[in-house]
Amino acid sequence: MSLDATLRLLTKASGLTAADLAAAIPRAGVATVKSWLAGEKMPGGDQLAALARAFGVPAGALLSELATTLDPARTQGEHDLLAAYRALTTRQQGALLEVARGMAGHKARRKR
Repeated sequence: MSLDATLRLLTKASGLTAADLAAAIPRAGVATVKSWLAGEKMPGGDQLAALARAFGVPAGALLSELATTLDPARTQGEHDLLAAYRALTTRQQGALLEVARGMAGHKARRKR
């Protein structure tokens, strides 16, 4: 989930408004918070820490998606596969996982 989607979800779940968040974050006005929620801008490190405190979650939870998209060990094919997987329904994701596990198991058996 992208940072802005995570922020919107947490805002809705917590019942906080953009004004509430702006009051809890140093040097952030309501317009700035709204731009974060819309995905137009990214908060800085101190602002992320303040957002995490406001929501009562670890700062890493806000950045998990960003961290995984920047993983240098992940190939372009892995990025593409993950993006395609996320576009599927839950049922389709389950079916795809079963196929992938079956293929991985088959390959492992062949190498023995």
